[in-house]
Amino acid sequence: MNCRWYQEAVIYSLDVDTFKDSNGDGIGDFEGLRQSCRYLAALGVNCLWLLPFYPSPNRDNGYDVTDYYSVDPRLGTMGDFVQFTDEAQKHKMRVMVDLVLNHTSREHPWFKEACRSRTSPFHKYYVWRYEKPPDTAHEAIFPPEQKGIWTYEKQVKAWYLHRFYSHQPDLNIDHPPVREEMKKIMAFWLKLGVAGFRVDAVPFLVELHGMRDGKPHQALNYDFLEEFRTFLTWVKGDAIMLAEANVGRLDQLEYYGDNNRMHMVFNFLVNQALFLSLAQESAQPLAASLAEMPPIPEQCQWGMFLRNHDELSLDRLSEEQREICFSRFAPQKRMRIFARGIRRRLAPMLRGDRRRLLLAYSLLFSLPGTPVLWYGEELGMGDDLRQPGRFSVRNPMQWSSETNGGFSSAPKNKLLRPVVDTGNFSYRHVNVESAQRDPGSLLNAVEQMIRVRQQYPQFGCGTFRLLPTNRPRQILAHGCGGDENLMVAIHNFTGTAQKVALRMDHVTRGIASDALRGEEHSITQGRCDFKMEPFGYRWVRIRRM
Repeated sequence: MNCRWYQEAVIYSLDVDTFKDSNGDGIGDFEGLRQSCRYLAALGVNCLWLLPFYPSPNRDNGYDVTDYYSVDPRLGTMGDFVQFTDEAQKHKMRVMVDLVLNHTSREHPWFKEACRSRTSPFHKYYVWRYEKPPDTAHEAIFPPEQKGIWTYEKQVKAWYLHRFYSHQPDLNIDHPPVREEMKKIMAFWLKLGVAGFRVDAVPFLVELHGMRDGKPHQALNYDFLEEFRTFLTWVKGDAIMLAEANVGRLDQLEYYGDNNRMHMVFNFLVNQALFLSLAQESAQPLAASLAEMPPIPEQCQWGMFLRNHDELSLDRLSEEQREICFSRFAPQKRMRIFARGIRRRLAPMLRGDRRRLLLAYSLLFSLPGTPVLWYGEELGMGDDLRQPGRFSVRNPMQWSSETNGGFSSAPKNKLLRPVVDTGNFSYRHVNVESAQRDPGSLLNAVEQMIRVRQQYPQFGCGTFRLLPTNRPRQILAHGCGGDENLMVAIHNFTGTAQKVALRMDHVTRGIASDALRGEEHSITQGRCDFKMEPFGYRWVRIRRM
């Protein structure tokens, strides 16, 4: 089985400023991250995805960039970054970074120059209109925080486009010098050892807003993705791009192209169906979404995830389905955001129920694609709903039961954000040190799943198929791999035990070996029987006899 590195990877996503503080100023830094590499490698992850760490006013968690070629001085120096990547490589971990191509900060020198004069070369780096725009409140990405997508700039007497916040003007990707700047940025970080990029807000890159013949012009253009892919491969042959693209099923294929655009695309549709299945305790929504996944080029890959740094978006569900998820996982309005999503971490959503948490992680690590794990989720960390917006899930990493959860030695009032210090998810109860000492901890179970997954690359790059059972509503069964190297994952979405008969017509007689438990089950006349615990799961290797 010829897998590419990103098809076998387990990606761990983190924010440097909330992971580990090495100098006691209350803010995580690259030296702290370097010191944490041993823990991450022991967990089994082999690729780290860093959220933006560039200089920034930090009005949007670093996505409002002021300098693409440097490190936020709060986090360290370029030398600290290089030392970190060197340490990661020693532990056989690749490093991916966020590539923010859609917009800059208003404080970026490019935008400051763009506002000085309409004749400035940098004016064309952004998207302008010189007549008052119509009401665009319905196009705002963050309602009701933003009232529209155009803001007036007095200096040049024009309106600039911002699909996100007004302090983040959109770059004019249709302008060739802008694309050349983007290539320089990519080459810069690739030469420093970066293995690839998670590309932010890709649908807004291809959805062009500009001026043609003096009039506003909109169009879709995926050619830019091919241009960036060609350049990326030329600079570093095995580097990749992972697209954030919450789009419809057919549109997903546009981001892959003919294996000449993105290497990976996050599968938001499967993610939302998975949570609907968890909410309904029914395998059917997830099974239907998996059955509808379009085929993708062989060298491409889906990115699978449970939670991440943003809200859990439910925008692809029907209103009725969304309300089911809200009532189960976010019953209070303060737990919701933008009328479409949930701003909670996974463990509080599942009420700390270890059985359901492990069911969710078993799905993450066995579904067809590359799993992406948000930092602290391996511990079952909680969220902090006292924080505004999406900062609720960006709380400091909990390393120990010491002051500030071992994240920082700074006084409590100097921390970038407070640690979770009350309730069942307090750092006194949920932390790395205590989890490592507990053989039955969530951390140790997740580590085992990662280790076993890496033994069986079928989950990452084998042929995917849904398998029939006698309990289609309660049970999801799927296989990855060919007939001779098939791995099968079975999941019970209900809180009651189930007797499951799995059909495998291509195997008349054989053995199903449980890769997580060491048990063996007989296959007779293409059928294998399992007793599934409430919210239980199995990973079995199929051997013919």
